[in-house]
Parts: sequence; structure tokens; C-alpha cells
Amino acid sequence: MNITVIGAGNMGSALVKQLTRAGHRVAVTARNPEKARAVAASNPGASAVAPANAAAQAEVVVLATVYGDAVSALQSVGDLGGKVVVDITNPMTADYMALAIGHDTSAAEEIAKAMPGTDVVKAFNTVFAQVLAEGADFGNGKTVPVFVASDSARAKEVARTLAESIGFAVIDAGGLKNARYLEPLAGLNIYLGYGAGLGTNIAPTWIRKA
Repeated sequence: MNITVIGAGNMGSALVKQLTRAGHRVAVTARNPEKARAVAASNPGASAVAPANAAAQAEVVVLATVYGDAVSALQSVGDLGGKVVVDITNPMTADYMALAIGHDTSAAEEIAKAMPGTDVVKAFNTVFAQVLAEGADFGNGKTVPVFVASDSARAKEVARTLAESIGFAVIDAGGLKNARYLEPLAGLNIYLGYGAGLGTNIAPTWIRKA
């Protein structure tokens, strides 16, 4: 699959690593071109591209910026009409200990409103960058899940295909408005990892009793 990743931070670079290893063709772009080039150089099969028209050849665009930069970053990569946008952002406050928006909306819904004509799917936002980089296998038969939420069946299927191609399990979390639940779940995970000192080698999951 042809994928453009917007963002060369911890989450973006972790996804570029896993996606290229899985055989996808990945272009990475970032506000800082040196960071994009460094990520591409570390991952054979990836290429660094300038933001302008970075999404032209992409089948799917992965948004891996902070939420505050999300819309401007998407607008910078060219025409996204008809594209699937995988939103992995979380609308955290500056200290990462609270959500900046929530209850009656979500980052994913606000991004979808700002980018009409795209199919937005929430995914990967509950997984720490360190877990993404190391892979989904936690041992003892445990696989990290990725929750996906979208109003588009096509976008959900794209997110599922990407997640499963890099070894993650997938849990369908319903429509895009359910990002209102997934983003606080990510906030809880961040609190547990950093605030409670449990570290970043953790991930939320869903267990069904037999």
C-alpha cells in the first residue's frame, strides 16, 4: 500500500519503521525536513518528501502530529479528496495530564469537520510509540490491540489492513463519535505510563470472558 505519514516524531517514526518492514511503500513528511530525512534514512523503503503534494500518490495518509497542528498539517500535503486519513492524535493539554477537548466532540470529529471529502478513521492513538516501535507481540500469546472508529467502512478496512499487516489485533470501536471514548482511554494510558510510573511498555486491551 502507498502510505504518506505526516510527522517524524516518536509515533510517526515508529509507524514508518513497522510499515516499511511490512512491505508498504512509505513517504514521510514533516514540518522539519531534516527529521523526515532522518526517519527515512533509518528505514529502508521509506522516502522523505516535502509537504507540498506529499499525499498525491498516497492511498492512505497517517496523521502523526500533535493535535494542535493536525489540520494545518493535512492542508499542507495537497488535495486529500477521497483519501483515507488515519488519525492517531490525542488532544492532550501541554502537561499531557488532561484532554483539551472532549465529552461532546473529539479530535477525530473536529479533523473530519475541517477536512470534508476525506474518510477519517481513529486508530493507533491508544498505543505508546515505544510499543509501536517494538511490535505488537507482548509474549505469552498476548497481542496489542488497535481500536478503530470511523463512519466509513472503507476507512475502517484500510486501518484494519494496516494494523494487521504489522502484527496488531484490531477491535472495531464503532462510529467516529466513539473517538470521544478512545481519546480519554489514551489519556488514561498516558497517566498510567507516566503519572503512575508504570512505564511505556503497556497498552489497553479488551478481554472477553469465555
